[in-house]
Amino acid sequence: MKLESLLLRGLFFACLTVCGLVIGAMLVKGPDAVRLAARAGAAPVMGAALIVPASQCALPPDGVVCPRQAG
Repeated sequence: MKLESLLLRGLFFACLTVCGLVIGAMLVKGPDAVRLAARAGAAPVMGAALIVPASQCALPPDGVVCPRQAG
């Protein structure tokens, strides 16, 4: 009984240590996107690729999504 109690106590402290290290790592280190957005010099990577000129439409002109061009 003494050995089992010692093993359970050791397992408890090992699990507590691992949980503490994981929580500490989550609080200290942020995701890459947050660190990149926090920098003032970071420029948008895909912003220019998403802009479509008004004369073009990515979908067929149906009058609902893309207005028909008068002409």
